[in-house]
Amino acid sequence: MTGEGDCAAYTLCIRAMRRLLIAALVLLALSAGWLLHRLNDRPSLDAWASAWLASQSDAAPGPHVAVTFLGVSTLLISDGETSFMTDGFFTRRSKASAFLGRIAPDPDLIARSLERAGAHELAAVIAVHSHYDHAMDSPEVARRTGALLLGSESTANIGRGVGFPEERIRILAPGDPMRFGRFTVTPIESRHFPHGMAMGEIREPLVPPARAMAYLEGGSFSLLVAHEAGSLLVQGSAGWLDGALAGRHADVVLLGIGGLGGRDQAYREDYWREVVEPVGPRCVIPIHWDDFTLPLDAPLEPAPKLLDDVVASMEFLSGKTSASGIGLGLLPVWKPVTLLGAGAAPCGALR
Repeated sequence: MTGEGDCAAYTLCIRAMRRLLIAALVLLALSAGWLLHRLNDRPSLDAWASAWLASQSDAAPGPHVAVTFLGVSTLLISDGETSFMTDGFFTRRSKASAFLGRIAPDPDLIARSLERAGAHELAAVIAVHSHYDHAMDSPEVARRTGALLLGSESTANIGRGVGFPEERIRILAPGDPMRFGRFTVTPIESRHFPHGMAMGEIREPLVPPARAMAYLEGGSFSLLVAHEAGSLLVQGSAGWLDGALAGRHADVVLLGIGGLGGRDQAYREDYWREVVEPVGPRCVIPIHWDDFTLPLDAPLEPAPKLLDDVVASMEFLSGKTSASGIGLGLLPVWKPVTLLGAGAAPCGALR
């Protein structure tokens, strides 16, 4: 009887374990389905349809500066004679590839992207910081366009990791202006949005493929771009250094808003007060709002609601620009928009 009882108990135990395993698998599948749904649940920017700026097919006579938005904080800035690019990020891997595997620049994709953007020759590629969605492709972009590679020591180590020529690497010195044709670009020390991921410095050459988290921030910069046609401020991340922009001026602010919607009102107010108010712009243009795990050859989509609240950021900027009499604009992807000087596009919706 004891043997039969043990056998029956064992059978019941196995059945119970099977039920638990099936329940766990069902729960896992439901959780994965929920996560997949949330990661694909993105807001609409239809409420800001009037803020999209128009591209000009022909430049007006006279000094002017056009900006082509290429996602995240990648901007092609040109006056028709000299062109340079911030960041230069095109290898937009899927979430699974970016955060579970190892990533590397895609030279063919970068070549096609540069051709589509009309970026054949660049004076400089300037990385505002060294996270992968900013600086991973920067050396390859600089190599293909004959540009200098500029950024922090961490950006330099990304370049060294792919064999970029040392003589074409420059370390940015905060407050030290650099001349490219008629442009004067001044890096200003800044801070990254405080999400706490991949911070620190890259202290040795980074050889791809590598984990996305290996691309450490390495220090962040605001870029003041001066030209006879006017001035721009490129703020690639929604962080700041208190007082860093005091006494500076920019006609147009290209304002990074990644993560801003997830912060409280006090943080947003501080960001506006430290970055936008000091430079007194006539126009604010959000950048770094798109989901950079989606390819650039598809229409840009805002970051998923699970990761950011882009609508909250846009509503905040709508309120601040309206109260300040500042224009709020959005740049189309791939299309040059004249922002300064002759033929400059009216700045979106003055709300």
